[in-house]
Amino acid sequence: MLSGRLCLRCLAMFMVLILVVALGCHSRQAGLANGLIPVRLQLDWYPQPEQGGFFTAQQMGYYKAEGLDVTILPLPQYGSVAQLVATGRAEFGLGSSDQVLEWNSNGLPLVAVSATMQHDPQAIMLHGDSAIRDFKDLEGHTIAAQTGATWLKYVISRYGLHKVRQIPSALSIANFLADRDYVQQIFVTSEPFFAKQAGADVRTLLISRSGYDPYRVQFTTREFAAQNPDVAAKFVRASIRGWQEYLRNPRPTNAYLLTLNPALNPAQEAYTAKALLEGAFVAGSSGNGDTIGAMTAERWHATYSQLKALGIIHDSFDPGNAYMTKFLAP
Repeated sequence: MLSGRLCLRCLAMFMVLILVVALGCHSRQAGLANGLIPVRLQLDWYPQPEQGGFFTAQQMGYYKAEGLDVTILPLPQYGSVAQLVATGRAEFGLGSSDQVLEWNSNGLPLVAVSATMQHDPQAIMLHGDSAIRDFKDLEGHTIAAQTGATWLKYVISRYGLHKVRQIPSALSIANFLADRDYVQQIFVTSEPFFAKQAGADVRTLLISRSGYDPYRVQFTTREFAAQNPDVAAKFVRASIRGWQEYLRNPRPTNAYLLTLNPALNPAQEAYTAKALLEGAFVAGSSGNGDTIGAMTAERWHATYSQLKALGIIHDSFDPGNAYMTKFLAP
């Protein structure tokens, strides 16, 4: 039964990709015809509420009010957001500040222009009766995590762990439901919903609470930002406005996302929107929208120092070259 669901999910994602790419081509042609500036935003996954602010800005006309015709593209199978943006197949992309720093270290001149989320909603999910209460308790356990997960390298280093085994994380909670000792990397805005629906009692530990706390960001190439500062500022301004509205009332955008992504359902979307708001992932701890998009030198330098200490960044460079805050001005 589960394998059948996964096959249907893959088919649904393929249909999403075909639909949105077709809409994207039409949108760019229309943009050129109506005098708006065509801009492509490359997602790091398929359309979902975690990207709701961008779809709100698109649907509410906030981008058009800035003179932009924004097409939002799902990530192709095996696609790389960094490569798609670096090669000019999208003007903006979604990622995280640690990724941007790593990409710069590897020679990709990409620069963050705004924070999509002040804190990453990635976490580890445990069963409610698990003996693991903190990251130091992971000693001797197996963790299902993304291949090469930087956060896990940080946790192992910070807490002096020696007996942690990593296995690849699957796009499923089947193993978690079958094994009460299973520990899985997840988004607190997503997987706990499905686990609870299946009757599991779950707890989560936000990775940001371990001390590893990168932003989730919007980025572009350094060349595009330098040559099109007005476009970058307009895109950032409209996106922030979109997120403010999505957090206030996610229902219209969630209804639209259902038309783009057949793998979603209304209960899941409502859960995600509530988790984004209550967890202050987008707006920050103030919760009033004032910090949407904001980035600080201290946070960027902290992540850079952590990556250097872990040996992920080898050559020294100024982390200030990996982000710009000038587009965040009113």
